[in-house]
Amino acid sequence: MNKTTRTGFYFTKYEAPNQSPFDRLFDVFKELIVHTSGDFDEAISWLRELDKEYELTTDDYTIEDFIEDLKNKGYIKEELDDDGKGAPVITAKTERLIRQKALEQIFGNIKKSASGNHKSKHRGNGDEHTGELREFRFGDGIEKISLTESLKNAQINNGMGDFNLTERDLVVEETQFKAQMSTVLMIDISHSMILYGEDRITPAKKVAMALSELITTRYPKDSLDILVFGNDAWAIKIADLPYLKVGPYHTNTVAGLQLAMDILRRKRNTNKQIFMITDGKPSCVIEPDGQYYMNSNGLDPYIVGKCYTQARQARKLKIPITTFMIAQDPYLQQFVENFTEANQGKAFYTGLRGLGEMIFEDYETNRKKRIR
Repeated sequence: MNKTTRTGFYFTKYEAPNQSPFDRLFDVFKELIVHTSGDFDEAISWLRELDKEYELTTDDYTIEDFIEDLKNKGYIKEELDDDGKGAPVITAKTERLIRQKALEQIFGNIKKSASGNHKSKHRGNGDEHTGELREFRFGDGIEKISLTESLKNAQINNGMGDFNLTERDLVVEETQFKAQMSTVLMIDISHSMILYGEDRITPAKKVAMALSELITTRYPKDSLDILVFGNDAWAIKIADLPYLKVGPYHTNTVAGLQLAMDILRRKRNTNKQIFMITDGKPSCVIEPDGQYYMNSNGLDPYIVGKCYTQARQARKLKIPITTFMIAQDPYLQQFVENFTEANQGKAFYTGLRGLGEMIFEDYETNRKKRIR
């Protein structure tokens, strides 16, 4: 009796992951806390509305039970507000989980390499073994000697009866340098980031959180500094990202670039770069006397010219600028193209979808290109 072996795909009905009531609500809560810029009360208010529509809770596990679990598990704590009353706020533990969630959402589909650091093409006295062997040379450190392979050579060359380890038996394992990259991520927080009914700041925050988590866990030798720019520019901590809000600001791209270059000048790494996420044209500069010059009507030649000057300055410092324009306004493309040409950097005209993957791929590419 002949047996026929069948090959192919078998399809079964999708079953949602078996989550506890807390975990199911916590996933939604982590998303809401980013959208509300860390406002716990507003996030819970949204969660209650979603519960009414989608029946996220049951009589056995309510929103109040969820809040109590958040306290018991250390995800929220009580802090005194301006009126001296206790108010719940998220903890550093929750901030870390939010960054991890952002990393999974944005970079989860990127294939991970076996090693956590990028390699350069240069061999020598590096800090990562390649698996390739060569003969011992004068000047090689003792720690580089492959003991197992050297002993094997000694047995082959001298025999076991009269064991003798000589210099010609020694082999060392090649190593490679791990490249280091210093990155400044600039985030536009001007008012246009929430205009026209589109929330652009939340995806930008998620990208920043994901990139920070990626670098600190996968590329620990790299550095990431984050700054925001509106009328002015200032650096923020990674822990501040969930609380980032758009303000009633113009777009002072010049101030952002100046601060980014100041930060990178202090870095010892040879490889440096600036990522800029923005959705609008530059509309503000600070004059030498400290006064603000603002013009939101079209592209002001005076403001635009100062942007080009900063782009050329970064080029002299060998700092490429990659601009991620998350708006699709045609009249801005010429400015971005001129800006990119002045810096010899790169520009991507992208919507919000795919922004994270694009930044990740460009980050990887830039590290490989600029390794020395």
